[in-house]
Formats: sequence, C-alpha cells, structure tokens
Amino acid sequence: MTSTLTSSSVDGAASARARSVPRRRTRLLALPEVRWACAATALFLLALPLQLAGAPAWTWGTLYALSYATGGWEPGWEGLKALKDRTLDVDLLMVVAALGAASIGQVMDGALLIVIFATSGALEALATARTADSVRGLLDLAPATATRLAPDGTEQAVAVRELVVGDTILVRPGERVGADGRVLDGTSEVDQASITGEPLPAAKQPGDEVFAGTLNGTGALRVRVERDASDSVIARIVRMVEEASETKAPTQLFIEKVEQRYSLGMVAATLAVFGVPLAFGEEFSEALLRAMTFMIVASPCAVVLATMPPLLSAIANAGRHGVLVKSAVVMERLGEVDAVALDKTGTLTEGTPRVVDVRPLPARGLDEDELLTLAAAAEHPSEHPLARAVVDAGRERRLDLPTAHDFTSAPGVGVRAVVQGRTVEVGAPARLLADPDREVVQLAQECEESGRTAVLVVVDGTPAGVLGIADRLRPDAATTVAALTTLTGSAPLLLTGDNPRAAAHLAAEAGIEDVRAGLLPQDKMAAVQELQGAGRKVLVVGDGVNDAPALAAAHIGVAMGRAGSDLALETADAVIVRDELAAVPTTVALSRRARKLVAQNLVIAGVFIAGLVAWDLLGTLPLPLGVAGHEGSTVLVGLNGLRLLRESAWQRAAADGAG
Repeated sequence: MTSTLTSSSVDGAASARARSVPRRRTRLLALPEVRWACAATALFLLALPLQLAGAPAWTWGTLYALSYATGGWEPGWEGLKALKDRTLDVDLLMVVAALGAASIGQVMDGALLIVIFATSGALEALATARTADSVRGLLDLAPATATRLAPDGTEQAVAVRELVVGDTILVRPGERVGADGRVLDGTSEVDQASITGEPLPAAKQPGDEVFAGTLNGTGALRVRVERDASDSVIARIVRMVEEASETKAPTQLFIEKVEQRYSLGMVAATLAVFGVPLAFGEEFSEALLRAMTFMIVASPCAVVLATMPPLLSAIANAGRHGVLVKSAVVMERLGEVDAVALDKTGTLTEGTPRVVDVRPLPARGLDEDELLTLAAAAEHPSEHPLARAVVDAGRERRLDLPTAHDFTSAPGVGVRAVVQGRTVEVGAPARLLADPDREVVQLAQECEESGRTAVLVVVDGTPAGVLGIADRLRPDAATTVAALTTLTGSAPLLLTGDNPRAAAHLAAEAGIEDVRAGLLPQDKMAAVQELQGAGRKVLVVGDGVNDAPALAAAHIGVAMGRAGSDLALETADAVIVRDELAAVPTTVALSRRARKLVAQNLVIAGVFIAGLVAWDLLGTLPLPLGVAGHEGSTVLVGLNGLRLLRESAWQRAAADGAG
C-alpha cells in the first residue's frame, strides 16, 4: 500500500472526488425566463396589497397590467407561433383565459394565473441550463495539457487535443491522466472513482489501462495513448448524457397529455356559445356575457390546480425531509416506477473504506489493539484512503498512537516506518512478502473471499497480522432494498464498476440477488435501457460521474447529495440531500399518494365544471355565481391537495414504503 497523494497534489481522495467536476453555474438572472417571471411576480405582489387596501383602481390596475405584460408576453408569443403550425398551446389558452378574466373584472385572478405560468417556465429553463452547465463542466475532468515524450526522451507540454494514438505521455505524481491509454512503464495507484466508481485507488503497472481525467498517485507513469481525446471515456460520458437527455421520453403531467384536445374543445365551444345565440337574434352584449361566463367556468384553472397542489405539497413535504424533487412532473413520475437499479459505492455503501476486521497472528504475540496501534502509527503520515481507514480505526478505539520515524512509501507496495524501535511495514500481502507462509495466505484469502481488501502488517520482518478493509454498507440499506421490493413488486438490481467478488458480498448483505459488476458508464446505461426496452419504468439511484448516463436514461434518476458529483446532481431528477437511503422508497410512496389525490381532484373539478357549464348552456348562469362556483371548486381542490403538507403524510408514506 502506498501514499498516493503528496503535499503538492490534492488533499486526499475525498476532496478529489468532491472537486471532480468544477462548478460552471449559469447565473440565475442570466436567463430571460427568470427575469420576466421575477418582474411579473414583483408587480403582482405590489398590486395585491394596494387592491386589498382599497387604493384607487388606476394604481393597482396599472401594476396588474404590467404583470400581465411581463409574465404573459413570452408564452403568448410562443402560443401564437404554435398557431402558425396549427397547434393550440395550452400556455396561449391560459393567457386568453387570464385576459378573459380581466375583461369581466377578475383582474387579480388572471394576474395570478399569469404569474404561476411564468414561474413554471422559469424553473424549467433553469433546470435545463444547470444540466447543460454540468455536462460542459465534466470536460474539465481531463487536463488541458499533457507531457508528451519524444522518441529521444525529451519532454514537450502539448494540448490534450493534439495527442494522437501511439503518442507516449508522462504522468507525474498527483497529476491527472491526459488521455485513455495503457501503462508502458512505472508503478502507481490511480483514483478512477469518477469513471468506475471504485472506492479505492487501483494499482497500475505496465500493461494496465488508464483513463483520461483519473488522478495519479505518487508513482510516475509512462502511458501510450490508445484513444483520441474525442473518443475518451470522459468524452463518451458527455455524449451519452446529452443523447440520453435528448431521447428520453417527453415528461408531461397527466393533464398536459390531454391539453390539446381540451384547448381546442374549449375554444370551439366558447365561439359556439357566443355565435349560435347571436345568429338566432340574441343581443350582442348578452351573447358575449354568456360566452365569457362559459369561458370562465370551463377554463382549466380548477383542473390545473387539481393537479398541482397535491404534487407541490408532496414536493414541499419531501423537501422538509431532505429530498429535493426538481419538478411536479418528477413527483408524478416517481409513483410510476416498477424497477429499481442501485449503484454501490456511495449509494448502497457509505463510500468510505473502513477497517472491519483485525486478525493478529497468534504466534507473534500481539492482540488486536497492539496490532492496530502499530499499523495506524506507521500509516499516520500517509494520505492513502486505506491508510486513513487504518488511522481512523485506531482513533475510534481510542488508541494512543506513537510517533513514526523514517517513514517511506513505495507505490503499489506499501509503507515502512519505525515505531517504538520496531520496523513496521503495512501493505499488500503479495507485495510485502515474496514467500508468505500458509497462515498469512489463509487469512488474506478469508478477507478477500468476504469482499474485503486484505492488508498485511509486518513487524521486524515477521508477519504480525492482517487487517480487513471494506466500504461499509449503509445502516438503512437492507430495509431500503426490502421496501423498494415491496413497492415495485421486484427486487432492485445492483449496477457497479467495482469487482464482482466485493459487489456480490455486499449485495448479499443488502438482500440483492441480481448483481452486475465491473461496469463502465456505458454498460450501466445499457442495462437501464435494456430494462426500459422490456417495458419497465426504471428508477436509478447513484452518486458519481459514472452514474450520470444511467441517471439521464432512466425513467427517474435519483442522486445521493452529500458526496454526489455535480454532474450526477444536475442530471438526476431528484436529490437525497441528507444521504438517507430510506428516503427513496418513502418518496416513491408519497408520490403514489399524491397521484391518488390528483385523481380525486380531477373528479371534483370535472363535476363542478360540468355542472356550471350545463347551467350556463341550459339556463342563465349569473356571472358572479359562475365565478364563485369556479373559484369555489379551485379552492376545494387546492385544500384537498394541501393535505400532503402534513407531517402525518410523510409518516404514512414511510409506512407504505415499509410494507
């Protein structure tokens, strides 16, 4: 084992992963949709108190008019352009409904409708921009320059894009690999968590493959370039995320799926209600009043609010419990999932290696604490993730760690130090001892067969014991797997870039039988697409750059927020901010409860609309009564949807998820 990070490099694997994708954030107000929505909302909030306070109509009326203009001009213009393609956009219908409400004195109601639609458009534009930011930022994983070696051994700094297949590059300690290739000379350990998701750096020696953007340890490597920059794994991840996002089925709320027919039907009916009586001699003003009343009572305001409050309430409730659901569409779609795919490192596990087994050799005469004390003291100067795990284990046991002297580190082998007058070596069993005895081999094999990394401790040239290090399963992993199995009717599958043995052992602990290990990002995405091609609606939970293509391709992607890469967080449809895995099935169950309330509200809204429309067509519906009925149905469905804001709603969803 070796210290892969030096003082001149980044400060540890954890911080390297956290900074794996530089932040390139589009400024909020740089988006025109956001600016117009903010202006419309501000004008509405200025006008409303003036109206309620009884101020002159020209004061609040002017502000409302400006709110209509700032928030409604863009959807109105887009709707008019859609009309040129013989398509009636629901946004245009909402603008017309808002103007119709204003024409009969319901100015505030129309302005509120405009603000709601402008805000919705702004949120959609922001989500799109942030996803694009993260995809572009992913390219910064690969360095801009690399050190190319000429045939005579001279070094030349060149742009990565100038490298061609067959070039030889030098990767110094602490540098990022400039291109996909194969090691020609040198030994080191490379942190490639951004590509494979492996929690520990991978040992590299001549003949091993390395990927652009991964972080080299303390050893120098000479690498032969095997792929152009445009075809590197990182570049392919970018393309996969973009393609998956573009080809993903359009996301629409239930009511939006019928908006075209409803819009056309409402417009045609309004014209008929106005034109037919007028043709039979009814006075123009009466015909217009009846038509405007019809448009108000038949407008989809109540239907829209029948859909949104339950979903928005569910979003707010989930947010209070550490789950960021990015839109109402996502909340609705969460309840549709019938298959789940989980990443391993950082999702099903904590993402940090820990000492889980201390096995001293009896013949050496050391107990567990003494063995761990010597190992932790020797490892203390190292920044290697395994070294940090050994030191942390010593601190957890409250051991007094003596100072180590004459510390040395050998890439791919281990560390050596003098502790209390004894020479202590810690590292890979196969590298430290050329001919280890049978007991050492047996202990190492037992560790590796149980999915752990075996670390040998040698004291004064004699093996003293073996430490077993593994990425620990999250405490709520097994219960989460069981809950997701109950909700979806099928057990989740595990998709990981880690080795099959470690993946199988951990999956068995969590209760997962379908394990697919050793996967690259494109393999994970292919597995998700295979499930969806069979008609399944897949929920993917992950945290790394390597999970981003699968998150983008899935019906719903959920990212673990604490250690998640920027790309995963932006690509995902929802983020588990507190890293509580059990929140996933609870949110799915909450979505299903929201969908049930949406169905209830649509029935309520439909009954009100049908009744009021029938009254207006078959009799004479007074306009104030029509408005009151319309607003009453809106309030009723709104209050019904707000039930999901209560704490008890989350608790019931958690119970539903637990089965």
